[in-house]
Amino acid sequence: SKTLRPSDVFEEAEVSKIEAKYLYQHQDKFFFSEKENPAKRFDLTTEQIGEQGKFLKPDQIIEGIIFEDKVINIFLPIKINLKVIEAPPGVKGSRAEPGTKTVTLETGAKINAPLFIEEGDIIEINTQTSQYVRRIE
Repeated sequence: SKTLRPSDVFEEAEVSKIEAKYLYQHQDKFFFSEKENPAKRFDLTTEQIGEQGKFLKPDQIIEGIIFEDKVINIFLPIKINLKVIEAPPGVKGSRAEPGTKTVTLETGAKINAPLFIEEGDIIEINTQTSQYVRRIE
């Protein structure tokens, strides 16, 4: 290992951003196309995308991070709306946290939401914390 000194200088990495559209997932790869040029496609692995993958739904617009002419990661909007496809009735004693229950979203992600959330509701999610924000409809 090398010890760094305050006088050491590093070149700043040249990164740029691009708007892209999420297409689909196949095995451990997520496929995207450039928003302005749908014929230009790229893919990223589950490992590259990490936890964000559980909130991706087809046709969602995301931001791609480009380094050396290659998309190396994506950023989802901080808040997104997803449909609840499974919401058990709020039963006392089976709660993850007081006043909450685990619901399943249209992407397959499971998060804690208030007891009043029902199947079919559209809810806002914070993609950075994986937490419920509010009910949209």
